[in-house]
Amino acid sequence: MAESAAHPGKSSRPGADTPGSGVPDPRRWKALGVCLVAGFMTLLDVSIVNVALPSIREGLDTTESDLQWVLSGYALAFGLFLIPAGRLGDARGRRAVFMAGLTLFTLASAACGAAQSSLWLVIARLVQGLAGGLISPQISALIQQMFSGGERGRAFGMFGTVVGISTTVGPLLGGLLIQVAGAAEGWRWVFYVNLPLGVVCLLLARRLLPDTPSAAPVRARDLDPVGVLLLGAGVLAMLLPFVQAQQWPGHRKWLLLILSAALLAVFVRWESRCAARFTQPVLNLALFRLRSYWLGCLLILLYFAGFTSIFFVTTLYLQSGQHYTALQAGLAVTPFALGSGLTASIGGRLVGRFGRPLVVVGLTMVTAGLALTALAVNLVPGTNAGWAMAAPLLLAGLGSGLVIAPNQTLTLSEVPVAGAGSAGGTLQTGQRVGSAIGIAAVGAVFFAQVGPDGWATAYDHGLLVSVAFVLAGLLVAVADVRATRRGRNRTQESADPGRTDA
Repeated sequence: MAESAAHPGKSSRPGADTPGSGVPDPRRWKALGVCLVAGFMTLLDVSIVNVALPSIREGLDTTESDLQWVLSGYALAFGLFLIPAGRLGDARGRRAVFMAGLTLFTLASAACGAAQSSLWLVIARLVQGLAGGLISPQISALIQQMFSGGERGRAFGMFGTVVGISTTVGPLLGGLLIQVAGAAEGWRWVFYVNLPLGVVCLLLARRLLPDTPSAAPVRARDLDPVGVLLLGAGVLAMLLPFVQAQQWPGHRKWLLLILSAALLAVFVRWESRCAARFTQPVLNLALFRLRSYWLGCLLILLYFAGFTSIFFVTTLYLQSGQHYTALQAGLAVTPFALGSGLTASIGGRLVGRFGRPLVVVGLTMVTAGLALTALAVNLVPGTNAGWAMAAPLLLAGLGSGLVIAPNQTLTLSEVPVAGAGSAGGTLQTGQRVGSAIGIAAVGAVFFAQVGPDGWATAYDHGLLVSVAFVLAGLLVAVADVRATRRGRNRTQESADPGRTDA
């Protein structure tokens, strides 16, 4: 997906390697800093908004469904544009697409902060998610372009650290901003905080980021707009009955699930035809012939559906149900993020030694941690619930760090290098679509149970759905481990025909 950092050719902009010399530009680390700040912004907006939801609900008189769209709409738009945006950056120039996405993200953040209605906010969040989808694939591609060898590993390691920090800092920073600015209008600053960062990044990106030597005009059909539209419509039809469960009475809304299945079937058919015509599809179906790849994609979709919805229902329960401040709610969910950050690097080092069983251990820890969180809320009800859930959430976070990075390594292990960019983009798309599905499903169950004294019950039911998603991911991981062992046993039997089982 990306060219070598020492690519000979047209570019002589600052940040590009000196043409023909093979000597990396000394400003590449500054250029990396610009990429990391932009990545931090887009990922921060996944977690920072959670603690602002009760304030948004009060300030804009927002319905439950609109609160869900504020989160799942961002995740869905983000995921749908990852693969086309990566292809657009390769073709038209990563610096140009990066700057376009950053400009749009900054303007959308301003629109979110200035929202005067929930519809305004939801639309602005969709645009913000689209912009995030434009930025994200350029970061990994620029790292591949600017760095090589050990330096590339260090750069990707720094990016991984930023991913972890953005998850950890999000709830705390959001809570702090609302505490300082006030509950009534403080939620607006959760979005306005992006404005100075976006402006500074834009100015530095123009000076420091390299051009793409192979950039050339691209046709609209090369971005597979039909595939993007079909996938988006199929996932949207799947989400609607869950998100609108309280607003749309009756059972006819569930017929949309049949429409969703039909649209997704047409999407798969369309993608197959694209591949047959040698047109790059938004989803490379050939990758799904690799067992490690399709199982890894399914696992991470289910896992993201479970774990991202935890923050959604936990902050709502603590703030609306137990009257925590936004800062207190942010502190309460921090143990999960801290635990994940602590074990993420460990999981990356151990995956080569233990393989998929390491992911099984992580998913087991997450499942146990979430079950214990629900138990803690029942044993210690009321305002002390935040303290009671700290240790179980830490256990779940420690397990989470053994899931995401190791699963990515294992999922991409058999993918040919030439298809690594498309495979990685598809994997990220699965994560974002999983987040959207999880928030919709868990939110529907949570809001259906909320009553005058029903916050604890609603939280229990919401966590139960989250646990079900994570448990489904665990079953997929166990199935992969068993299939791998059966394959290894067959190989050993073929190598030793005289061997008999006891």
